[in-house]
Amino acid sequence: MPAHEGHPGHRAYDAVIVGGGHNGLVAAAYLARAGQSVLVLERLDRTGGAAISTRPFEGVDARLSRYSYLVSLLPKKIVRDLGLTFRVRARTISSYTPVERDGRATGLLVGGGERRTREAFARLTGGEREYAAWQRFYGLTGQVAQRVFPTLTEPLPGREELRRRVDDEEAWRLLFEEPIGVAIEDRFADDTVRGVVLTDALIGTFADAHDPSLKQNRCFLYHVIGGGTGDWDVPVGGMGALTDALAAAARAAGAEIVTGHEAVRIATDGTTAEVTYRTADGEGVAAARHVLVNASPQELAALTGATAPDPAEGAQLKVNMLLKRLPRLRDTSVDPREAFSGTFHIAEGYQQLATAHAQAAAGELPTAPPSEIYCHSLTDPTILGPDLVERGYQTLTLFGLHTPARLFDRDNDAVREELLKSTLAQLDAHLAEPLADCLATDAEGRPCIEAKTPLDLERDLRLPGGNIFHRDLSWPHAQEGTGRWGVETEHPNVLLCGAGAVRGGGVSGVPGHNAAMAVLERAGA
Repeated sequence: MPAHEGHPGHRAYDAVIVGGGHNGLVAAAYLARAGQSVLVLERLDRTGGAAISTRPFEGVDARLSRYSYLVSLLPKKIVRDLGLTFRVRARTISSYTPVERDGRATGLLVGGGERRTREAFARLTGGEREYAAWQRFYGLTGQVAQRVFPTLTEPLPGREELRRRVDDEEAWRLLFEEPIGVAIEDRFADDTVRGVVLTDALIGTFADAHDPSLKQNRCFLYHVIGGGTGDWDVPVGGMGALTDALAAAARAAGAEIVTGHEAVRIATDGTTAEVTYRTADGEGVAAARHVLVNASPQELAALTGATAPDPAEGAQLKVNMLLKRLPRLRDTSVDPREAFSGTFHIAEGYQQLATAHAQAAAGELPTAPPSEIYCHSLTDPTILGPDLVERGYQTLTLFGLHTPARLFDRDNDAVREELLKSTLAQLDAHLAEPLADCLATDAEGRPCIEAKTPLDLERDLRLPGGNIFHRDLSWPHAQEGTGRWGVETEHPNVLLCGAGAVRGGGVSGVPGHNAAMAVLERAGA
């Protein structure tokens, strides 16, 4: 593959976008469709950033969503506005959590219909109380989702304006004002149920349920408001299908996209700007009225010469696997095809999560690393070649919690292997056969499994500290210095359109949309 693809066709543009991840492509498509001249500079040899599909296992026709893998926060408005040929499929099962109670393998299956879910709660907890509490709690968050999600693509509301939109003081208090642990402990009694609820507050976020910063609340909020429902869907064709569609839409509208072009400096007087970029052949400069930075706040500071923000830190283990078959479960009451089609929670009881956080905060790997798994190919087999589908192969994606980047500083490779071994041991404890017996092998006979630590993600994707959100998630309302759209910087014509923008994080396209709207407003379009 060439070191770079294409060259800028002009010396000056209305907008230069630094970074060809999904948010940058969203911005490019909107601006080009509005008649602006647009150049996208991508450092890597491909667009997509973390939202890509690749074949990670040599000689195996399995195209996996390698980094980001589920869709919830992408507004249908963006799909419609840009005419994207992109679809998602709903998962019929929300989650399955295996546990051992009184020496018996059992679990909690959420999904498959209201009756089945109620019965699963009753079997695990011995009564109706927990399911009734579950319905009340998620009824409340569902109302918040309906009222908050539409605001993500509007000018940033003030805190009191958003509070009026929520129009529910109980919901506001439990989500925006007091640690989410208080709400969970007040409403649920069962440790497993409590843990399932808490996990949405901890994805990529290293925090305790009672962290006074409420960063766990912010994470929880974004995980329950997507689409106005909180549903997490499977991208048909893998996550790369989205970014491929976005790149096609941007190009069709006239945007130029060049890969192998690394932006190294942004000079601006607030009205015009110049972006210096580097390729394998040397350096070049593109002038622009606006520059949109689809990179982290740290990268923005480095490009503009500003003071860097506080360091970010990721806290997850990402594992991709290909199996010859799904493993059998110790809990024989559940079909593995259902258990793995939703989110399969491992070592994520409420107390287990608290213990894992305390151990990691003390500088130790959790003795029972919490994680969650799902099988993309059960919902969308198109990511596998026909031969693999016929032979019953399946993918597994694992996302581990409470493993902050600092734990890997002493020896990333050694700690990665140690953590992967202990994480899979927690899964094996709930299986009727070792996962290793089910792993497929690649063309060289190696097991089809790859693991990425926060340090790996920092190296591969320049995620600061491996943080998948670029920094702690923000509240979806205005605060001091956030600007009208939440994408503004100290330079009027330089905007942050990556995950580190206000209302960024996840595969949403929201920062890209909002940065484009800010540009078009300024241009009077």
